[in-house]
Amino acid sequence: MAFPYKKILVLGATSGIGLALSERFIERGIFVIAVGRRKQNLDEFVQKHGSDKTVAIQFDISKLDAIPAFAENVIKSHPDLDCIFLNSGMQRGADFSKPESLDISLLVEEMTVNYLSYLALSKAFLPFLLAKKEPTSLIATSSGLSMIPLYRCPNYSASKAALHHWLLVLRWQLRDTNVKVIEIFPPAVQTELHDAKYQPDIIDGRNLGMPLKDFTDETMEGLLGGKDQIPVGMSKIAFDSWEQERQKGFAKMTEITKADADKKAAAAAAAAASGN
Repeated sequence: MAFPYKKILVLGATSGIGLALSERFIERGIFVIAVGRRKQNLDEFVQKHGSDKTVAIQFDISKLDAIPAFAENVIKSHPDLDCIFLNSGMQRGADFSKPESLDISLLVEEMTVNYLSYLALSKAFLPFLLAKKEPTSLIATSSGLSMIPLYRCPNYSASKAALHHWLLVLRWQLRDTNVKVIEIFPPAVQTELHDAKYQPDIIDGRNLGMPLKDFTDETMEGLLGGKDQIPVGMSKIAFDSWEQERQKGFAKMTEITKADADKKAAAAAAAAASGN
């Protein structure tokens, strides 16, 4: 079965991509642990779908120090959890030609939510996932901007590029384990990410990009098809062209580096065995 997971923890489940995919998971009989900052949205989600299909946890992933305790509580309450979906994200414009307009605290928050929290959450949950005998998965939402940046949101683009590179390495490091690493590459999607409340320089932001239903349909097709990298919509242009060359370069560098490390380890073992 390409997508065998029965209970999914969804970070960023209160709106947009996280909400839409959570509802699709429930439609397929998968239990969803919905996580987000907005209690009202979480309560409405549980009321809509029922406590037999979902449970909600209010949590702010930008609080990195609180993540270990959060993960421990989730694991204790849901020992049958088999999939973690890291989907939280924020996007803000940043014009460095006008440095007086920049808020460093906002840039730090953007990097924390989009990248550092993913590392902290993975560190917290991976021991649990790796200890299971059945297949488990770590799913992460990056972006088409991880492959080619957009001039108006350089910090967002950089955070997603960092996430993408880290996921490439993580997939390789976990290649011989039961944990599958899946990356979703959305294009611009019609969600609140681009609302004037957050990005006033974007006109009619809610209607910017791919319709959410179309994005969700295509993403679910990739997930159910067993893909571990799922570019959607316009993201396919970069993924199917120069991104393939990047990943070939990564594979080659990894092969060379590992071969060199193995050679040195073998030499050290031989020297130790001979008493030198």
